[in-house]
Amino acid sequence: MTLRLDSRIPPGPLAEKWNRHRFEMKLVNPANKRKHTVIIVGSGLAGGAAAATMSELGYNVKCFCFQDSPRRAHSIAAQGGINAAKNYQNDGDSIYRLFYDTIKGGDFRSREGNVYRLAELSVNIIDQCVAQGVPFAREYGGLLSNRSFGGAQVSRTFYARGQTGQQLLLGAYQALERQIARGGVKMFPRTEMLDLVVIDGKARGIVTRDLVTGAIESHAAEAVVLATGGYGNVYYLSTNAQGSNATAIWRAYKRGAAFANPCFTQIHPTCIPVTGEHQSKLTLMSESLRNDGRVWVPKKAGDKRDPRQIPENERDYFLERKYPAFGNLAPRDIASRAAKEVCDEGRGVGPSGLGVFLDFADAIKRLGRAVIEERYGNLFEMYERITDENPYEVPMRIYPAVHYTMGGLWVDYNLMGTIDGLHVTGEANFSDHGANRLGASALMQGLADGYFIIPSTIGNYLASSKLEKVDASHPAFKAAEGEVAATTRKLLSIDGKRTVSSFHRELGKIMWEYCGMSRNEAGLRTALKKIPELRAEFWRDVNVPGSDAELNQALEKAGRVADFLELGELMCLDALHRTESCGAHFREESQTPDGEALRDDEKFAYVAAWQYAGEGKIPILNKEPLVFENVKLSQRSYK
Repeated sequence: MTLRLDSRIPPGPLAEKWNRHRFEMKLVNPANKRKHTVIIVGSGLAGGAAAATMSELGYNVKCFCFQDSPRRAHSIAAQGGINAAKNYQNDGDSIYRLFYDTIKGGDFRSREGNVYRLAELSVNIIDQCVAQGVPFAREYGGLLSNRSFGGAQVSRTFYARGQTGQQLLLGAYQALERQIARGGVKMFPRTEMLDLVVIDGKARGIVTRDLVTGAIESHAAEAVVLATGGYGNVYYLSTNAQGSNATAIWRAYKRGAAFANPCFTQIHPTCIPVTGEHQSKLTLMSESLRNDGRVWVPKKAGDKRDPRQIPENERDYFLERKYPAFGNLAPRDIASRAAKEVCDEGRGVGPSGLGVFLDFADAIKRLGRAVIEERYGNLFEMYERITDENPYEVPMRIYPAVHYTMGGLWVDYNLMGTIDGLHVTGEANFSDHGANRLGASALMQGLADGYFIIPSTIGNYLASSKLEKVDASHPAFKAAEGEVAATTRKLLSIDGKRTVSSFHRELGKIMWEYCGMSRNEAGLRTALKKIPELRAEFWRDVNVPGSDAELNQALEKAGRVADFLELGELMCLDALHRTESCGAHFREESQTPDGEALRDDEKFAYVAAWQYAGEGKIPILNKEPLVFENVKLSQRSYK
């Protein structure tokens, strides 16, 4: 049975949709809000902001995170900035321009209504964060400063040196802690969601495992919000924190939540290159560095000279050459493929040949070292600590790496999935970025969803729904607890010879090789043969030491890798069915004569929402057509 995908985009002019919708949504009386409990899984920018705001409104909130503190959410790792259409620079920016840049940047594979609302709310986010005390960079006169990011020709990115995510998270965290102290939020740290409980077609709670004691517990509520981030760690090596995982959204998918566009994964062009098999993660160098850094490689293949000894006329500033209108600030998918192209030609730099230079010599000469240090000092320090190379004196070496996932659980305009009462925010949903996210838009989406959208739309759901009173003694909770316990026992009983990490690493190699920066039919079919074989071996030969009644990180990781082994197959299936190229999804069979992504709007202007069909069965593909009334579909060009 296929799903009915109703996006619930409000009618009327684009600029009026959200305000009209807010007016038409039903409200919950202030005195009744304290009668409702909302579960929020995840405490990063999207989850922390939602928990604090919902509690401020009067709801009872239970917030869960697997870290020991909400402050350790992966949002802290975002470096470069957050977009907002304030037009403080008077350089032609507007809400509509941010909307258009985001639609175009996503290669016309996102909904107009959702993206315009995001652009509209961006201006409110900055005011909110300034009021919280977030120390955004300021110009000499005290006004908030801006810089540029990829895919835009205006300066709309607000930043706090190279640690914007950390400062924004501290703002959300202090709001959250205030509500915890007030008693409106009950926080459950070191607790992992392992199942979603659905009763009469509605999300009514979750089953969790206490990561310290191993206790499996149930929690009931009237609504559930998943704000658990992306699934980039399916590739093993990514810029994500090692703990970042897909378990919450994957378990929800297996309970009936549609998974949208899983193959849309972003490769970030500015990461420190891989150095060897010993690595377990990669480090991001902020896109903001491309404001002042110039990307180049030697013109001659195999040139291993010290970069300072290579004269200007023997350098290829390939982004400036290929994309003169945007130069080094071309969008991430385009810049990544361009870097791969020159490395494939044998012109890559560094020991592996998989790297390009990011050079600040011109900027230091033009602006002075003090200015560059003020803008990027902590990033330069981080780079030097990792590589033992001083980027003030020699160019950085960078190479693309997995960074973000545009795919996620399908949601409508109210951020509710295909299961009533299940809301999904931030990177965990698919809603705003299409096939490629522009830089500095992840923080914008997380905070827009958490502070401004979810508090309104959950109220509408609760006011519109007749919900039976349910608690954790309901048979559905007991059944879910039993399934979780059985899976845990199974993982511990296999007693095989291979570590969890060895399976994860092998899966990552398959995904990177066949479903990474470029994909083709033969490679994807190979991956779809290899992944089930690897998954079968995992359940036959994995070794998970210890017990389930204690802190057991091997057990935690085993459950997450088991989910990755299923999700990876869905990603390849989605990439195989979408024979066009769009954004970060680059099918080698579908490209322009000069090697750019070639869309097929006639066949693929839709959201691919995959529905779980049962163990061992092929998922069901559902399609939500994308309607463009305000922008004209065109071949993306940054030249």
